[in-house]
Amino acid sequence: MAKQEFEVVAHSTATPSRIYALLRNGSTWPVWSKLERFELEKPSSPEPESVGAIRNFFTGRYKMREQVAELVQDKRFSYVLLSGLPLRGYRADIDLTPSGDGTDIRWHTSFRPKVPGMGWIYRRALHKLTDEFAHALADYASKP
Repeated sequence: MAKQEFEVVAHSTATPSRIYALLRNGSTWPVWSKLERFELEKPSSPEPESVGAIRNFFTGRYKMREQVAELVQDKRFSYVLLSGLPLRGYRADIDLTPSGDGTDIRWHTSFRPKVPGMGWIYRRALHKLTDEFAHALADYASKP
């Protein structure tokens, strides 16, 4: 099945370090996004939410099980989806770049659908959701 990819970009007046800290701390995600609840399933080392940590996010009856895949201090936060949607190879890379009065947030996502012909539907829905996440993160991070 064809690989699906998309990206969204948002701008925040916050510093890259402020945004990175919010991404690293799963408990903040329900504060600035539509997610309802966070649970750290498997802590990692040297910090609980380092590479390898498994984080669960809940919305309604849905549970997204994700693993922290890559961390570059104040520059990149990446995760892979382990379960929760009928997708394979789902990966999101969130890159933070200083720009003007703050930071550009580039959220790039790629995946393959498990069901043939469904890729465009998931790409469309996930693009909308990711755009909401990126802008909500940008807005929240900008608050004093």
